[in-house]
Amino acid sequence: MTEAKILEELTQIVRQVFDDEGITLKMSTTADDIEGWDSFNHVNIIVAAEAHFKIKFLSAEVEELKNVGDFVKAIAHKLAIKNK
Repeated sequence: MTEAKILEELTQIVRQVFDDEGITLKMSTTADDIEGWDSFNHVNIIVAAEAHFKIKFLSAEVEELKNVGDFVKAIAHKLAIKNK
C-alpha cells in the first residue's frame, strides 16, 4: 500500500474519530493543527488505525511519532513486514 493511500485512509479514520468531514491531513500535520486532538483522541486514533490496518504498535513506537507523516511511514513499515 502506498503512503498516499495510507494517508487517505488515515484521514478517514481521523474524520471518524473527530466526527468532522472537513479534516484534511498532510504529512506535516501535528496534533496541534487539529482542534481537540488531545491525548485521549490520540489513543483513539492509534487504536482505530491498528484495527483498520490490522497492525499493532508498541508504546515506544507511538512515542516516536512527531507528525502524521511519521505515522504514515510507521504504518507502511508495519504493513510491509506483515505482508512478507
